[in-house]
Amino acid sequence: MVAAERKTREERREEILDAALAEFAEQGYRGASTEDVARRAGISQPYVFRLFGTKKELFRAVVARCFRETLELFQRAAEGKRGEEALHAMGTAYVEQLGRDRMYLRLQMQAYAACDDAEICDAVRAGYGDLVAYVERVSGLPPAAVATFFAQGMLLNVFASMGLAAGAPEPWAERLLAGCREIG
Repeated sequence: MVAAERKTREERREEILDAALAEFAEQGYRGASTEDVARRAGISQPYVFRLFGTKKELFRAVVARCFRETLELFQRAAEGKRGEEALHAMGTAYVEQLGRDRMYLRLQMQAYAACDDAEICDAVRAGYGDLVAYVERVSGLPPAAVATFFAQGMLLNVFASMGLAAGAPEPWAERLLAGCREIG
């Protein structure tokens, strides 16, 4: 008989966040259920509530984690770099991430869509604000350059959500991507 491995509270919490990321990315805040998150994580629904309290707190935790991991991606990419070089490195890393795993992109889009809820909006603003503050600090560039960086990022998010990030079969999309390459 093989004994089941007991996981720590933190390990279970991370598994729930992984399951919730997938569920919320696919279904959105309103469409996802904690029952489905629990099933995906292989635990009971009451345990989800024991660790997170409410569906909203679970969603906020997933959103915070998504932004934190994006910030960590930026930090790794920009390590030892400043100015335009840092922006370019962060942008390249982000595009590569979009190509490998669209789950975070989908969760971001769902988070923006759920901003009609003030508490969720606070979490989204805090995460996005952390990204902006880091990019400002590491680049040292003026607000217009930072705004352009984030504007291009949002355009790339839109492209990725339409499946156009890897290649742009639409002539209008190719023109916009060429414009991004000229700016960046």
